[in-house]
This record gives sequence, structure tokens and C-alpha cells, in this order.
Amino acid sequence: QVQLVESGGGLVQAGGSLRLSCAASGRTPRSYAMGWFRQAPGKERETVATISWNGYTVYYTDSVKGRFTISRDNALNTGYLQMNSLKPEDTAVYYCAVDRFRASGGRTSSDYDYWGQGTQVTVSS
Repeated sequence: QVQLVESGGGLVQAGGSLRLSCAASGRTPRSYAMGWFRQAPGKERETVATISWNGYTVYYTDSVKGRFTISRDNALNTGYLQMNSLKPEDTAVYYCAVDRFRASGGRTSSDYDYWGQGTQVTVSS
């Protein structure tokens, strides 16, 4: 069993920044991809960004390219999502997740096995 705990969410004005963290513990696989997802009220869960087990391959959804940066520190079993130039439409609950079976990480939420509890990000206009 893998436990994931997100932190770093909060309320920020448009144009501001937040850094989300995702700490993995428990029986973490030797190598695993990580992903960040978000879900706004009344909307489906959306893939925000993914990162391969070694950090070399990343993916961003178009709406966050150039504003968000995904990274990881394998020594700490922690992943990060740096969010800059935040917009009100970025408001959502953000989740991190682990994909044990794809080195580069799947592109859809169904590819991910373990999930954190989520952290709220609210961007005011």
C-alpha cells in the first residue's frame, strides 16, 4: 500500500503562485511515475501534468503549459507542482497519484493506482 499526502494548496489572487507537494510513503515501488490532476465543481477530473520515474519525461495539459512545472525528488519520495501566473479557472481540488506500470506515466486518471486526498486551490479574480 502506498500513501500519498498533498500539501501546499490555499487561496491566492490571480497572477499569484503556489507550490504543491506530494509525499509518498509506505510500500512505494522502486520506480513509479507521478501525476497531478484537478477537479473543479461540476467538472470531470482533468490531467494537469505527469512526470516519469526518472524525471526526464514530462507532460502538461495545454492550459497550464508555460505556467506550471512538475518535478520530483526521488530521494525524498516527493513530487511537486509549481504553479505560477494562476488564473481563476485553475480553481479546483488538486490530486497527486502514482502510476506503477508506465515508466513515463499514463495520460488519464484510470492509469493511476494510488491517490492522495486532494488539496484545494482557489484563485480569486
